[in-house]
Amino acid sequence: MTHPTTARIGARELVALLGSWHAEGSRRTATELAAALRVLIIEGSLAIGTLLPAEREFARALPASRTLVSAALDRLRADGFVHSRQGSGSWASLPGDTPRLGLGEPGPGVIDLARAAPEPVPWLMRAFEAARLRFPRFLETSGYTAFGIPETRARIAEWFTARGLATEPGQVLVATGALTALSRIFEVYTAPGGRCLIEQPSYANALLAVERARLRPLAVPMTASGWDLGAVETALRTANPAIGYVVPDFQNPTGHRMSEPDRERFGRILRRAKIPFVVDETVVELDYAGADAPRPLAAFAPGQVITIGSASKSHWGGLRIGWVRAEREVIERIARTDFGAPVFEQLLLTELFDGELGERRELLRERRDELVRLLRANCPQWNFRVPGGGLSLWCELPEPVSTRLVVEAERDGVWLVPGGRFGAHGGLERWIRVPFAQRTALLRECVQVIAGASARLHGAGGAVEAPDLPVI
Repeated sequence: MTHPTTARIGARELVALLGSWHAEGSRRTATELAAALRVLIIEGSLAIGTLLPAEREFARALPASRTLVSAALDRLRADGFVHSRQGSGSWASLPGDTPRLGLGEPGPGVIDLARAAPEPVPWLMRAFEAARLRFPRFLETSGYTAFGIPETRARIAEWFTARGLATEPGQVLVATGALTALSRIFEVYTAPGGRCLIEQPSYANALLAVERARLRPLAVPMTASGWDLGAVETALRTANPAIGYVVPDFQNPTGHRMSEPDRERFGRILRRAKIPFVVDETVVELDYAGADAPRPLAAFAPGQVITIGSASKSHWGGLRIGWVRAEREVIERIARTDFGAPVFEQLLLTELFDGELGERRELLRERRDELVRLLRANCPQWNFRVPGGGLSLWCELPEPVSTRLVVEAERDGVWLVPGGRFGAHGGLERWIRVPFAQRTALLRECVQVIAGASARLHGAGGAVEAPDLPVI
């Protein structure tokens, strides 16, 4: 049994962590409250051993009936997420076998839909062999490359230039992944307590980077059609953020892509704001529409935009290599915080850039279409739009049960992430992200599990037997 620590959380503070679990449209049940508290414990937002507020105080702060609060805590005690002792109160805990809600590593026999990332490109080993032949000449050096090796920087610069953003190698820094680059940018350009303008919903790991930098997220909601640029302009003018973060190409998780006219307007807004704005292009290469792509957002506000990218989604997640594109003085400033990316991975990235992604895009487009077909047939009450690129569908559920659905699916061998992980302040219980990066046969098994879990939650029929899931 986990014992309480000296840490305590007040009723109002706990309500703030819960976000919008009781927003309009929620059923305000003990089950929903228990699920919301449970995800806080699993994610670590509510640390293990933290003493909880008294039931009466918590109920008054919500506001809700004490009966509802008592019933929710009873559920958590029964499941091992809360322990109580007379005279000591109640505290957050973890049972021995805890669903992880997309955290950590999936266990044996679990299909991973928490990570939206496909298998490596077919030519990875050919690129590896070519990089291996070029590697020995670097053994005569120290191996440290603060900015990146010249050929890799040049190749990335050529790629940006071909997309309509004239770039020189001196405007490129090679980094150990886009997320590492984002954290380094936060380190250079912000101080704890500053505000970061961010989309709502947004990429879950970017939100973690904001939290780790001890920044305050300034969330601007996405609309059904994309970005509310009027709201972005107002937030920049009135809230005075120190920095911003946006994913204009197949936004994670919604899949929206910012149009060229909106990029022109966004550029004007950014030039007036005069703050650094990070543009994440991690999935820009995964475009299935075949139409002319809009120019990079940095083309419309070159002095304000710092572009980050990565080969993790387009080529392979195990490569762990990315880049930063910005003005020279920005690149030089960021480079002071690190010793650079590994040499061999940079050589491998240079080789991979020369490969053709057409077959990769076609394969992922087919998987997207298959997932669309499967969900429409098996989860007809779910709503979603079909994105023109990216790696996932952002699905609206008929009820606010995202966390419960994730728990049910994990028990049957499918690993998902609840909608709240993509919200700056939690909530989003009516939403769930379903990636289509897995092979088609696995997608079919996953949808069978998801449909069965959804049916149980909505009372549509009895329990559905989980399929015999393979080891990944």
